[in-house]
Amino acid sequence: MRCVRVVRLAALAAGLVLGCGGAFAASAEKGKTAFVQHGCWQCHGFRGQGGVAGLKLAPDPIAFETFSAFVRGTNRFMPPYQEAILSADDLADIYAYLQSIPKPADYKSIPLLNQ
Repeated sequence: MRCVRVVRLAALAAGLVLGCGGAFAASAEKGKTAFVQHGCWQCHGFRGQGGVAGLKLAPDPIAFETFSAFVRGTNRFMPPYQEAILSADDLADIYAYLQSIPKPADYKSIPLLNQ
């Protein structure tokens, strides 16, 4: 149990040190492609809106460090995506894609809903 905690802490620390730089240089276009190629859409929807099997990821995704640590280690509800499967660059691109998804329009701005 202690070993698992140490590994998770090390992964989180590595994400803090290495992950932020990749997130800033990431490409939302490449991230959208990676999101589809790696099957993220199957549980989380094409726009990260969530679904029956996966949580809502966008708009306003969680902090990159938390996102990265979860994707790499997960909580048994989804398989962990180790770097051999999902590169750090692809992960940063996916995060950039999720950040690029705009918030939906306020319902008050939709005339049909305000009659």
